[in-house]
Amino acid sequence: MHMTLPVIGTVAAWRARVRGLAAEGIAPGDVVWQVGEDAGTLFADARPSIPPRQLRINRAALHEIETALCHSDPERFNRAHDVLLRLNDGLVWGDRTDPAVRRILEQAKSVRRDIHKMHAFVRFREVGASGPRRAFAAWFEPEHSIVEVGTPFFAKRFGDMDWVIATPLVTARFDGQLRFEETRSTAPPPPDATEELWRTYYASIFNPARVMVKAMQSEMPRKFWKNLPEADLIPGLIRGAETRVRQMQEREAEEAPARRLAVARRMATPDRPMPEAGSLEALRAQAADCARCPLHAPATQTVFGEGPPDAPVVFVGEQPGDQEDLAGRPFIGPAGRVFDEVALEAGLDRGRIYITNAVKHFKFTQRGKRRIHQRPATPEIHACQGWLEAELAMIRPRLIVAMGATALQTLTGSGAGLLQRRGMMEQTKKGVPVLITIHPSYLLRLPDAELARAERVRFCQDLAKAAHFLAA
Repeated sequence: MHMTLPVIGTVAAWRARVRGLAAEGIAPGDVVWQVGEDAGTLFADARPSIPPRQLRINRAALHEIETALCHSDPERFNRAHDVLLRLNDGLVWGDRTDPAVRRILEQAKSVRRDIHKMHAFVRFREVGASGPRRAFAAWFEPEHSIVEVGTPFFAKRFGDMDWVIATPLVTARFDGQLRFEETRSTAPPPPDATEELWRTYYASIFNPARVMVKAMQSEMPRKFWKNLPEADLIPGLIRGAETRVRQMQEREAEEAPARRLAVARRMATPDRPMPEAGSLEALRAQAADCARCPLHAPATQTVFGEGPPDAPVVFVGEQPGDQEDLAGRPFIGPAGRVFDEVALEAGLDRGRIYITNAVKHFKFTQRGKRRIHQRPATPEIHACQGWLEAELAMIRPRLIVAMGATALQTLTGSGAGLLQRRGMMEQTKKGVPVLITIHPSYLLRLPDAELARAERVRFCQDLAKAAHFLAA
């Protein structure tokens, strides 16, 4: 049996006819489907070969099947017919072990992706007014038959103008009401006066630092480029991306941090009272908006502490580094990896300690692509001290380990003579014991390998004291 479906309303016509075929007991293998002009009867009329039935199907399955019917695969109609019958015989919808169901789901996904491309890459060109409303036209070449399901999006978004979207097979027209017709002309609309403006805008927002050619071509396949006014700019923008990035980095190194810091100094609020918080998570959320010192401006984000809220030992470092600033977590860069290794050697249970920094923002100098760490100044340490004190007040540790001079200054009031005070126990103003040691980054800066090994052993001995304190 030969079934011809119209070009417009294909899915609705298929749905009606397949119900009739099921009622007559015609099997999918006895039907040849065609979209468009009737080619005449290819076979004799089919006779009933399966039990007649009334089709019943859940809404989710019907939606996926009808989406897949917009695919360009010529076998889609027979496949959907077969699955409909088997769903009524007990087949479970969504069972990807069934080849036909899996194929329908894959094709529905492909159709949705094509609709997404249509929404992204249709470019309207003004073709003159249509009465009081402006009129626009666009040419698009979809992979599948998606005009009827894809264009209602444009009717909602551009309901105040008349427009036409033509494709090789179907054309959508909107003048307050959306209508469809078979395409009569395949000539794209001529360029309009705004295209050069759009090309200028596109070139200005093109970010050379984020160019990933494969990802871009995956999202914007080349087959769409010929209908995009900005497409002929893309090869040149890609070729010049590396040079533009280098120029941006040079300008950043010379100008941007100083300019941002100058603005941030004027906006800093060092005397702003510290907020009250009922938990570490609430305190973390409040610290995310901290602007008490200028460091918040060039830094990516506030880097708060991590660990159990009842940790018996708190380790305090200096400030986040480059990787911590980007990730928003303390001690995950090179110094953090050294700390983790030595802590393991010293017998510290990493899951029982809380680790944080005296200063919560990364202070740096930009040199080309690199951000070089700078030691925080005393006003910056004082501005951030309230956050550390709030953390300690909530955790109430039995021991604090000061790693480096900045941490020691914050906790005891003086960071002088770190190496002479190393390994000793002092106290905070509130009487909490403070074990003094170096910052693990110190080990990374030592040029002499033998000295670095010796200092690492001493650092391990310092952390072993904290482990002993934990075990006591």
